[in-house]
Amino acid sequence: MKNRLSRAVWKRVVVILLVCAPFSAFSQYWQAGGFLGITNYSGDLTQKRVDMRYTRYAIGAHVKRDINRYLTLRAGLTYGRIAGADSTNTDTMLLKRNLSFRSPVFEAQVGVEINFLDLDEKKITPYIHGGIGYYSFYPTTKDANGNTVKLRPLSTEGQGMSQYPTRKPYNIRQFSIPFGAGVKLLLTDNWIVGFEFGLRKTFTDYLDDVSLTYIDRNSLLRSRGQQAVNFAYRGDEVTGNHVTPGTYPTDGTTRGSDKYNDWYMFTGLTLSYRFGGGNGYGGHWKKQKASDCPRFF
Repeated sequence: MKNRLSRAVWKRVVVILLVCAPFSAFSQYWQAGGFLGITNYSGDLTQKRVDMRYTRYAIGAHVKRDINRYLTLRAGLTYGRIAGADSTNTDTMLLKRNLSFRSPVFEAQVGVEINFLDLDEKKITPYIHGGIGYYSFYPTTKDANGNTVKLRPLSTEGQGMSQYPTRKPYNIRQFSIPFGAGVKLLLTDNWIVGFEFGLRKTFTDYLDDVSLTYIDRNSLLRSRGQQAVNFAYRGDEVTGNHVTPGTYPTDGTTRGSDKYNDWYMFTGLTLSYRFGGGNGYGGHWKKQKASDCPRFF
């Protein structure tokens, strides 16, 4: 008798959960908006983890789908620029290397946001986000006359040269892992403003075209020409900083470090307009009364 009663109670609990879930859930709605902020880079041309002197702008757009109060799906496109240069470092060896780069970064990403508070109830919530990204980059530099020079075709570290078969040309379109944190503020029932910081873990050490060692000067000259030699090593262009110009290093001399891959990051403000929903006053995320749920006891 007791077991039958227990089974009957559990059946009613399951029925309540299945039937009442739509009543106690929140109306899903969409968000569409934009991002305006800055881009930074961390790699072989920054003596610090991040050199804020090479901060560049970033702009983007996004769409979001709120599944419930605490879970949001997101997708977005972001464009930014990254840069770095040895000339602003303090280490003598880096000053003598005298390399520099700049690159556009265009990223598409999808992911999730986990909100810690009910935004409609508290009007503000911190959140964390993560997902997967697909981005493109293309490192360039400037010559002494200010002309833009594309670095990848020069094979500055022997990429794609038969003399260095293990050094393959790096892909300029790759996957990344975006993750970070932010805070949202509900301005009105429809408008949400936020501040977000997002790191991008990459799987390349060539955002800046620097990773391994110098290759033989004559081999590079024969394979890629004088311009490749000029931009593989620029220590002979050094002026000031109490550093004397150098000569092209011997084959195998350290040029960069492949111990860690390069990173990039976006930081800035978001503004979103939300629409959809439908339950309750204002049409957004208003829980229906418990009396709307059928009674079984």
